[in-house]
Amino acid sequence: MANRKQIIVTREDHARLESLLASSFAAACSDRPHLQSLRGELDIAQVVNSEEVPPNVVTMNSTIRMREVRTREIETYTLVYPERADIAEGKLSVLAPIGTAILGYQVGDIVEWNVPGGTIRFKIEELVFQPERDGVVA
Repeated sequence: MANRKQIIVTREDHARLESLLASSFAAACSDRPHLQSLRGELDIAQVVNSEEVPPNVVTMNSTIRMREVRTREIETYTLVYPERADIAEGKLSVLAPIGTAILGYQVGDIVEWNVPGGTIRFKIEELVFQPERDGVVA
């Protein structure tokens, strides 16, 4: 992924993601570049308490609206842990390439990731729901 920057992650999400990446499921998929990227991002992430997360940062269980830069198509997703993923319901796994790409980024950021046909660029347009900001314990 291009243009990486330090992401912001809550302590709870960081601990749970570390456990997830250490699991046998993640180990079986460890050759996937987006999981290696997530591993690297967690290593350097700014880890904060839930109440310290800025209100415009994508955290676990956040719902975001993104616009594909080239086509201007709008997508809405909720970033979830793999066991809750259901793309038909807009629930995107954090272990999917786009899920690892958006975690910890902010409204206004451009997120890029590689796909077989090239690079896709999305702009994070709106954080519709963020558990920390909206006072919901996930």
